[in-house]
Amino acid sequence: MLRVIAVVGAGAMGKGIAQISAQAGFQVLLFDVNTAAAEKARADICLQWDKMQDKGKLSPHLCSAAKSKLRVVDTLSGLASSDLVIEAIIENLDVKRDLFAQLDEVVSEHCILATNTSSLSVTSIAAKTRLPQRVAGLHFFNPVPLMKVVEVIHGLRTDTAVISQLRIFVQETGHTPVLAKDTPGFIVNHAGRAYVTEALKILQENVADVSVIDQIMRSAGFKLGPFELMDLTGLDVSHPVMEAIYQQYYQEPRYRPSQIAAQRLQAGLLGRKSGEGFYSYPTTPDLSPTIPESVDARWHIPIWISRQDTEAHALLSAFFAHCDMPLDTSTSPSEHALCIVTPFGEDVSTCVVREGLDARRTVGVDTMFASDVSMTVMLNPATDAHLAQQLKRNLSEFNCIVHLIQDSVGFVAQRIIASIVNVACDMSQQAVCSPADLDLAVVLGLAYPDGPLSWGDKLGASRILLVLRNMLDSTGDPRYRPSPWLVRRVQLGLSLLQQAQDAKN
Repeated sequence: MLRVIAVVGAGAMGKGIAQISAQAGFQVLLFDVNTAAAEKARADICLQWDKMQDKGKLSPHLCSAAKSKLRVVDTLSGLASSDLVIEAIIENLDVKRDLFAQLDEVVSEHCILATNTSSLSVTSIAAKTRLPQRVAGLHFFNPVPLMKVVEVIHGLRTDTAVISQLRIFVQETGHTPVLAKDTPGFIVNHAGRAYVTEALKILQENVADVSVIDQIMRSAGFKLGPFELMDLTGLDVSHPVMEAIYQQYYQEPRYRPSQIAAQRLQAGLLGRKSGEGFYSYPTTPDLSPTIPESVDARWHIPIWISRQDTEAHALLSAFFAHCDMPLDTSTSPSEHALCIVTPFGEDVSTCVVREGLDARRTVGVDTMFASDVSMTVMLNPATDAHLAQQLKRNLSEFNCIVHLIQDSVGFVAQRIIASIVNVACDMSQQAVCSPADLDLAVVLGLAYPDGPLSWGDKLGASRILLVLRNMLDSTGDPRYRPSPWLVRRVQLGLSLLQQAQDAKN
């Protein structure tokens, strides 16, 4: 049973881990090479408990008890009585290895050594220790008291009993443990790659500007757009993680970083912390869409909707009828009709050629993420821009915000979310973690509107697969190749959360 918890490192992460551990009733020893920093951290934690007591979130008895449980020690030897040591120091492999070698000489053989690393291999950290079977990963997220998910990472030589004890410890702190194999990025940092890397690819292709991409992804259900998120995290944090996962997976195309982020990092455009990133601060980014001021007073052009997808055709027909906009219901569009195509993973230009349409009067609509209040309309290089602006203005009269973008495979939301689901499927294929833990970790750790596997099921796994295959065929970019996990479950009509049955001898 774990009774005495040591925390090495009194920065933001160490301070948070010490706080929740003492609150849970564990005896906590806090150590930092800078004893003054450790003392200040303890004072900050006690102040936080006082504030919680004032707000009624912590009783006077529990506040006093927590304070009595937290003690600063000024030497590593002071950690000798520990049952668990959690390292929360600089993200440097050599420095962590040195610390673990020193701890080897201080603590008992029954003491568990855990690293809070977010990007380094737990197996590599454990390799130089005397007892690598007692070393595991225990990855908390910042701010620790508020972020309720903790990744419990099984190194190659970690004893399963150690993992069991760590799971119980995490639960006793009021947090939720998710189990992961020792792989690059573990669960959350791995699963979150596609959201930002695909957005950067879209920006690189000049499909839409930063604010429009963020608006579209907010409309799809995300609390922050990808560029807002990078500004909040800071490119000095997010870009090195992108590069580390890409390199650790030996240049796997799904995780390819962007030169846009690398260049902005070199320029010091880090985000909120530097006062300027993809947006300027301290002002709040204006993500309200622009509405054209002068267009024809009333829409009078007939709208012809492609029948390539019957579900999409029915959805848009009902929507435009509701907006009192005339429909061209003929098999082929009339000479003056606005032609609307509804591609999944393809661009508008491809649809124009395949269906023999007038490119000047053709746009695409993303029906995968369309609603009565938000719609992405994609132009092709020949589209009449005035016509597109007129459509945008008219729909705004019906409280529908239209996001205009340039021709692209998969629009914006389609390609980002299909990529997110695909990465999650491949993580499941690699058995990085269970499908259920993957979804839980992403919802708790990244605040996504749903777990990627559940989301794939809701959107339709077969449709996600269609988007990926069409993007792969159109671009030849292997970043879009579908995961075998996705392909097989679509073939068999299974949920993406469905694990394979264990083989029995």
